Amino acid sequence: MTTQTNEWEKLRQERDFYRKLLALGSQDDLGPLLDTALDLIVQVTDAEKGYLELRPQDENDEWPDDVAQPWFAKTACSDEDVAKIRRNISRGIISKAMLEGETIETVSALEDERFRDRKSVKAHQITAVLCAPVGHPSIGVVYLQGRIADAPREFTADDRARAELFARQLAPLAERLVGQYRRRLESDDTREIRKAFSCPGILGRSGRLAQVLHTASSVAPLEIDVLITGPSGTGKTAMARAIHQNSRRSNGPFVELNCAAIPETLFESDLFGAMPGAHSSATRRIPGKLEAADSGTLFLDEIGELSLGAQAKLLQLLQSRQYYPLGATKPKRANVRIVSATNADLRTLVNERRFREDLYYRLSVMPLEMPSLADRTDDIPILVEHFCQKTCERHQLEQFVVSRRALVACQEATWPGNVRELANRVEAAVIRARGQDSTTLEVYHLFPDEIANVQDQTQPRSFQEAMRDFQRRFVREALEGNDWNVAETARQLSIARSHLYNLIHAHKLTRLTE
Repeated sequence: MTTQTNEWEKLRQERDFYRKLLALGSQDDLGPLLDTALDLIVQVTDAEKGYLELRPQDENDEWPDDVAQPWFAKTACSDEDVAKIRRNISRGIISKAMLEGETIETVSALEDERFRDRKSVKAHQITAVLCAPVGHPSIGVVYLQGRIADAPREFTADDRARAELFARQLAPLAERLVGQYRRRLESDDTREIRKAFSCPGILGRSGRLAQVLHTASSVAPLEIDVLITGPSGTGKTAMARAIHQNSRRSNGPFVELNCAAIPETLFESDLFGAMPGAHSSATRRIPGKLEAADSGTLFLDEIGELSLGAQAKLLQLLQSRQYYPLGATKPKRANVRIVSATNADLRTLVNERRFREDLYYRLSVMPLEMPSLADRTDDIPILVEHFCQKTCERHQLEQFVVSRRALVACQEATWPGNVRELANRVEAAVIRARGQDSTTLEVYHLFPDEIANVQDQTQPRSFQEAMRDFQRRFVREALEGNDWNVAETARQLSIARSHLYNLIHAHKLTRLTE
């Protein structure tokens, strides 16, 4: 009975392994693919440590500029272990597996005449090793070292068969995602500017965003004040931080002051500070934001909300670069750079005499306008997937896959709150999907109210509007389903290619970046 139970358990393990292996094909991002894949093979082979890396096939093959090393994943390996593996990857066991295109297996590298004289084997006391190349020719390698406490001393024939099957299955998936990554880089208008201007908090690769980043990169190293404008939720604070981080003052502090949240009576104290006894609550010296930002950047958010009295005090500061803390008799030097932001139209406020014209010109030495999401819809899928990933990490949830229909729906929706609204919508959708035991983010998770009320419109659309919306969605889905192969899509829809091109142009369809 025990033998039969063991056989059934072995069959169950094999079945689970094949299922999980096939499930790797649903991954749309290379990083999560490698992490999930390595965890799987380490688990089924009872390896102590695992390392998986993709590498160029030849010296002329280029890899992404935004990663310091080729893609890799690790399990139970410290950073030091990874560094050791990489230092010896070109002349050790891994090199042999990749060059020969054959699986390398040994009970103990220390005792194996093929490897025992290698310095890395002696230095790291390497015992059981199973190393299989990924792809033919090799585009990578999976390296398994050591055995967990309860496992046999050496890797078994079943372990080797699983590792080789794993490597064969992984190769086409990895090649597909590498190709997608490269195409994504080729369509990234911000790629070149990001090499010179570090802005990890600003996501997207549209041409409109590239224009803004180019202007910001020109301004950042200069000692001039910057005014950042744009609708609410477009990332003005993130841009202010990026300008600071790319400036000569990057080692100094970045201090924020929300002008809309400060009563007029407290503005001077918050900005300039106060001496003991300067007002009823100043029982001791109170340092202001200017002092806190010394040698760095002071970010004045919502500057359009300042009262005229506060505007006069700020203008004096900008002109003289000196200020008096409340109750002080001697001026202090303001060694700060001023970056301000507003979602208001300061020109209109000037015309309405609600904002000082001289302050406006002093602030807007170099204006920088952040675009709304409506001006860079191509970036919406990237943002959705990023916010989904970050939400899962923050709430310690299993990573979600965002369906293509959901990405299309987000791209076609209006976002008056821009990036901030999109981020909040995605977070709510992830939590909603988690409550439904789903690991895929669908349209109804993102837009539950719209779908629930689709039959209850107070102002129903005309027949022509409904047909136009249907046509746009229908054509987009057909194009996406054929990877934007226009000829194949036209054949599938039984229309001429010229007509399909006219539909693409009429509906302003753009390809979803991968």
